[in-house]
Amino acid sequence: MLSGEGGMLVINDERFIHRAEIIWEKGTNRAEFFRGEVNKYGWVDTGSSFLPSEIIAAFLWAQLENLDKIQAKRKQIWMAYYERLKPLAEKGNFKLPNIPESATNNAHMFYLVCNSLEERTELISNLKANGILAVFHYLSLHTSEFYKDKHDGRDLRNCDRFADCLVRLPLYFELMEINIIGIVNNLK
Repeated sequence: MLSGEGGMLVINDERFIHRAEIIWEKGTNRAEFFRGEVNKYGWVDTGSSFLPSEIIAAFLWAQLENLDKIQAKRKQIWMAYYERLKPLAEKGNFKLPNIPESATNNAHMFYLVCNSLEERTELISNLKANGILAVFHYLSLHTSEFYKDKHDGRDLRNCDRFADCLVRLPLYFELMEINIIGIVNNLK
């Protein structure tokens, strides 16, 4: 769910609950103190401030109340893109997402993978000139200033290829069929 700052963490493994609570409490065992489990609290791990404001929490709550409707619409948009772009992908213009049988699709985003950085740059430029905001995804972590000298020097060409060639198409609840048709027509 999108709420700007903040969000929700769901843990399905009890081994991580205690540490998540400490990280959430800015690296302290403050929650244990308030439960009477320790007589004072202090810093015991890394942490940060992840608490959303009340307004953001209310916005997130409204989305949670409509989760099924929101997810159904996002999946509908995702499938509309996929079905309309499949013929172009079959011609080799780009690659579409592949959801393995063992996985589910949460329709977080819809992307395509261009054949080169130049094609991606031209595609994004063309879409922008037609009023369509499509963006590339993230840069490879190993190329960032902070991590550049921290990875073991392995060849990470797949990371770089996806970082250079992936394009995210607009996907949001209010996106209408006519918008999707327009975006696909621009891609053609």
